Amino acid sequence: MTALITGGSSGMGLEFARQLAERGYDLILVSNRQEELDAAAESLRKQYAVAVTTRFQDLAQTDSADLLYAWCTEEAGILPDIVVNDAGMFFFKELETADLDRVQAMLNLHVTTVTRACILFGNAMKERGSGYILNMSSMAARLPTPGITVYSATKAYLKSFGHSLWFEMKPYGVGVTTVCPAAIATPLYRLSEKWLRRGVRIGVIRTPKWLVKRALRAMFRGRRVISPSFMNIYLPFLIALLPAPVEAALWKKLK
Repeated sequence: MTALITGGSSGMGLEFARQLAERGYDLILVSNRQEELDAAAESLRKQYAVAVTTRFQDLAQTDSADLLYAWCTEEAGILPDIVVNDAGMFFFKELETADLDRVQAMLNLHVTTVTRACILFGNAMKERGSGYILNMSSMAARLPTPGITVYSATKAYLKSFGHSLWFEMKPYGVGVTTVCPAAIATPLYRLSEKWLRRGVRIGVIRTPKWLVKRALRAMFRGRRVISPSFMNIYLPFLIALLPAPVEAALWKKLK
């Protein structure tokens, strides 16, 4: 059994790798950070005695999923039993023309690559009659928010796409689970260690270990969409209650 994890060299992706290795899965880790990738692979091999294959690749290109699928099936000769689409990027600022390249990279990484990977690997899983796909969305999918305009929009796409794909894949024995976490203590948001620890201590931020455990449990149980953390209940509701002028004033103060 083999699990492919994008963004698998650090943060949540690395935690997915650890917990799947604990379950006896061999791993394919995909990342655009070579040193982190090599270090993660070596550590996982030693700790869990599983086979770890690495793929150094930028997944923010329009043909990234096609190249990854071709490499897996033709060069590596591996069709993974699980595909975890975890690779992501984040920035917080008002959009300007100088951000167009970053915006396009985010669209490719969160939308194009995940969509094409789900279709390519999912079709092969359908033919085999088994498999799991797990896509990482976000609580931001429910929060159209200035400053993370493109991020929240792409995460909303992932939630909608995964929810519908679950129905298409279920008759073929393939599970599709979409995870919409609230704040998680990873390097993605570029908070200082001090603020991450403080957030975890008061329960506003959750650890990758906490989230991944629940995400995998949901995936193996065939859940469609999960939104763990109490913040997923109250924060979108409270923000939805804000009048537009108040939200505009808050953004003006933050930017």
